[in-house]
Amino acid sequence: MGSMAWEVIGVIDTDGGCAEWTFPADPGAVRTARSVVRRKLHGWGLESVADLTALLVSELVTNALRHATGPIGVRLVRPDELSDVLLVEVSDPLPEPPRERVARPEDESGRGLQLVASSSRRWGTRPGESGKTVWFELAVPD
Repeated sequence: MGSMAWEVIGVIDTDGGCAEWTFPADPGAVRTARSVVRRKLHGWGLESVADLTALLVSELVTNALRHATGPIGVRLVRPDELSDVLLVEVSDPLPEPPRERVARPEDESGRGLQLVASSSRRWGTRPGESGKTVWFELAVPD
């Protein structure tokens, strides 16, 4: 597992309720993002949402990679006041918001946002200083 570390540009990894990573716009980022997210959620005792979160993060990172050339950020937040919520953010340097479109059965891509919309409690996008962030909230079972 040690050889994967170089694929993560910057890791701001805290013990508390927040973890952030920055990935290069590289196809390997999807696999790395999935594994660090899963590992962090297991560390937080959130196995119940680890697989879903990893899946949604990899979909959003895949979407970002399709268009972005700059770094892609992934952030997990457990708000102190909301123990039953996991907030997930995926940011990229592209200013235009993603469009949720209905994927046809033969479409290879485009399911990411549909999946996020149907799996999460709330989701949305917001502009950032350089680019945008797609965020979603997952309900964490007690």
